[in-house]
Amino acid sequence: MKPTTTSMAQDLPPVEGYEPVQYKRNLPARGFRPSYYLLAMGLVMTYGFYKYGKGVREHNELGREKMWSRIYLIPVLQAETDRDQVRRYWADQAREQELLGKTTKVYHSDRYAGSQ
Repeated sequence: MKPTTTSMAQDLPPVEGYEPVQYKRNLPARGFRPSYYLLAMGLVMTYGFYKYGKGVREHNELGREKMWSRIYLIPVLQAETDRDQVRRYWADQAREQELLGKTTKVYHSDRYAGSQ
């Protein structure tokens, strides 16, 4: 085969060039700017920390109030315990008098109790 002198026309780009290819999408931005979201998040967190701090202070104050109320109630509770012990003591003495006919002295008696 012999090459021909007539060559085929080559497919070339147009002389003025192709149109530019649109690779960007022209979509409107959705939502707010990121700085607005950051500001809103900071405000919400500041409010949350404020409420948390107030809650901690309130909790501490309630604990302090509970502690002082218990401190103030100690004498009343101690007096109630003392009255109960005295009542039990007199009830034991009455029961012993009823059963034995006399009151015995356990530690200050003449009876010797050796080790057993």
